[in-house]
Amino acid sequence: MLRLALSLAILCLLTTCSHADDRPPNIILILLDDLGKEWVSCYGATDIETPNVDRIAREGMRFQNAYSMPQCTPSRACLLTGQYPWRNGWINHWDVPRWGKGCHFDPNHNLSFARLLRRQGYRTCAAGKWQINDFRVAPEVMREHGFNQYCMWTGYEKGNPASGQRYWDPYLHTSDGSRIYESEFGDQVFTQFVVDFMEANRHHPMLIYYPMCLPHGPLTTTPAERHVTTAREKHRAMVRYTDQLLGRLLNALHDLRLAEDTILIWTTDNGSARGISGRRNGRTVRGAKGQSNEAGVCQPFIVYGPGQVPAGVVTDALVDFSDLFPTFIDLAHASLPDNTVIDGKSFAPLILGHADDSPREWIMAMGGQPARFDQTRQRVAPQFEFRDRVIRDKRFKLRIDQQQQPIELYDLQQDPTESTNLINSVDANVLAARKNLEAIVDTFPEKDGWPRYDPIYLNETNASGRVPD
Repeated sequence: MLRLALSLAILCLLTTCSHADDRPPNIILILLDDLGKEWVSCYGATDIETPNVDRIAREGMRFQNAYSMPQCTPSRACLLTGQYPWRNGWINHWDVPRWGKGCHFDPNHNLSFARLLRRQGYRTCAAGKWQINDFRVAPEVMREHGFNQYCMWTGYEKGNPASGQRYWDPYLHTSDGSRIYESEFGDQVFTQFVVDFMEANRHHPMLIYYPMCLPHGPLTTTPAERHVTTAREKHRAMVRYTDQLLGRLLNALHDLRLAEDTILIWTTDNGSARGISGRRNGRTVRGAKGQSNEAGVCQPFIVYGPGQVPAGVVTDALVDFSDLFPTFIDLAHASLPDNTVIDGKSFAPLILGHADDSPREWIMAMGGQPARFDQTRQRVAPQFEFRDRVIRDKRFKLRIDQQQQPIELYDLQQDPTESTNLINSVDANVLAARKNLEAIVDTFPEKDGWPRYDPIYLNETNASGRVPD
């Protein structure tokens, strides 16, 4: 009987271990809003300390060459779909609930990684800023995009002043509807929502998408620093609070014994807001949101996963936001549906320690500034049918203008501040780099795509529309 009991115990243990080995990791994506490297101390910032971000960098993998798009909407649409703005059509910024006109991030035409991971058995959650759908006309759209549970700042809704609040007394949307959370602070509510989700679903694979509102304006006090007064003090307090909330999530992961089963990615959607400057590596860096210089598009990007992600690694591997979608698919052991086109490339082997580099030879950034509506679809004016963009390898960076002409070329190794334009250089190495980058640009369509959506309208608008091609 004793031998039988021992045999059963060993068999049970082996079965449990086998199940644990087969279980895909939890995935957490934390996306800050408007924060450049000059405000992250592990990237050389000297005007602030971010100890929890520094910790995940020290215990994980810190990327030097990670591209977002220059502004909010193009970045978010790109990471959700794995497609560049020229393909998914979101080449500029568009506040759906504020500007309406029927344009929206339509789940019938835009496949998100959350939908695929939910089909794979993941419990999915989103908390934070969304702004690419109007919850008044599509209250269940987060579920349609693949999220089981959600707690979102709606984005400013035209005609509803209360909805503009994202920090103190925030106006938030959940499966119970939208309301004001009196005397509470938005990102504190989001963080607690995420922690509660982790506790309730800790026995299942989880996908958590946390696009923070912080530290985007309006500048404000935080629960940790209620008495700061100047604009700069408020900005510093808001950045410090993002770090404290990261610490709260890390503590929850370890308290719930989920840390070794989780891969966490921490990054930002674009550079810091213009008008906010910080010191980094001995020089002043101006906020470059909406711009295509490195301060606007080359983001802090850290991957943390104790026991899975090699610790203490600083990598020059090239990645951009289109790569998040296929990386998550790989980590989840999922697969793409037939005829699904993505532009990204998975860097899962790199962060799991199975490769020394990403598969990327180049990365790209494009899009920014508010779009203009052409009475039928959300679209920039005709002269912007080909949006300007930057494309780079590990050394050289090429900028292409709206007439599809190369206008700037920089050697980022020798000139990280992009102060010397080499576009007219006759140096053989420079000419070869330019030729290689231009050849990549030649593979792009001559005209950027339109956003894909079936029009829906608010009562206060009288726009007419048609389904995009």
